[in-house]
Amino acid sequence: MRLLIVKLGSIGDIIHTLPSLAAIRRGLPDAEISWVVEARSAEILRENPLIDNLIEVDTHSMRGRRMIRGILPSAGRQLKMLRQFKFDVSLDFQGLLKSAMIAKLSGAKSRWGYSRDALREPASRLLLTDTVKIPKTIDVYRKGLTLAAGALNIAVPEQDLEFPMASSAEYAAEADTVIQNVGGSRFALLNPAGGWVTKLWHAEKFGQLADRLWKEHGLPSIVVTGPKERELAEKVAANSRSGKLLLAQPSLKGFYEMAKRATVYVGGDTGPTHIAVAAGAPVVGLFGPTPWWRNGSPNPDDICVEREDIDCRVDCHRRTCSKWICMDSDVEMVFLAVERRLAKVIKPGRVQI
Repeated sequence: MRLLIVKLGSIGDIIHTLPSLAAIRRGLPDAEISWVVEARSAEILRENPLIDNLIEVDTHSMRGRRMIRGILPSAGRQLKMLRQFKFDVSLDFQGLLKSAMIAKLSGAKSRWGYSRDALREPASRLLLTDTVKIPKTIDVYRKGLTLAAGALNIAVPEQDLEFPMASSAEYAAEADTVIQNVGGSRFALLNPAGGWVTKLWHAEKFGQLADRLWKEHGLPSIVVTGPKERELAEKVAANSRSGKLLLAQPSLKGFYEMAKRATVYVGGDTGPTHIAVAAGAPVVGLFGPTPWWRNGSPNPDDICVEREDIDCRVDCHRRTCSKWICMDSDVEMVFLAVERRLAKVIKPGRVQI
């Protein structure tokens, strides 16, 4: 069987689909598995031993009314690359018009996706040949697993999810170099960034949290951000009196290796947090406009800080907000959550890597 996985991005979305990749490879060991992904998100999948063919595309022009006229002239080479594999089955884990369009243009005879009520863009149903019914209250990991099980008639895990990722000595060395600069093997990994402004916990509070972690537990902090988030990281550092933190901008897989070694990780609903989950780091999630039960960690030992004492906390998914109080948790609340998570570190985690 020649099988195509369509999951274009973002980084978090790709991480959420890795358990499905593992289940598909286990259930169909002889299948030729291809994965089509946005080039800007592809690093996390490169050299993955479970993927036979990684197909990198650029769908920037495939939006709104430009989708049909944009893809054809600009993506001829990409379409040729897709069609050369002569796919039997495609699984659209994205649920968008552009992902369903890619599945159709791939030439796959059977094109599976979510039922209409579970699609992010319901009109994409017109481009699918078959669908799988998805329960309303299901997390993103098991949503994908349900699609894989229904489309391919394979067994999928209910717990002990696997996150297959490829790394190398190069990325391990990158992580070791950063970790050595904080002077020990125990450290907290803090990520103040996020794709939406409404997902951000206050940068100054991260600085104060770093001080508490040093004072109460002797844990120095590594503050990780992307190349365009330096100002945010510097704001964290400016609000730390102890100065027991280090600013770092690792590669995605360098960050993955750092997360594997972290004593604890703290961050919002963003790509690095999901990578930390995949790495098996002890995680404390800071969630507001998006729900932890849906997007958070499948490890029951991990902890989420959410404001349940406000009248507007109903998984609003807003990218802008004039009220914005769901992420206004105080430092003490987050610090206590970190302490509870640290207390569980000695217990074996249920997430396998």
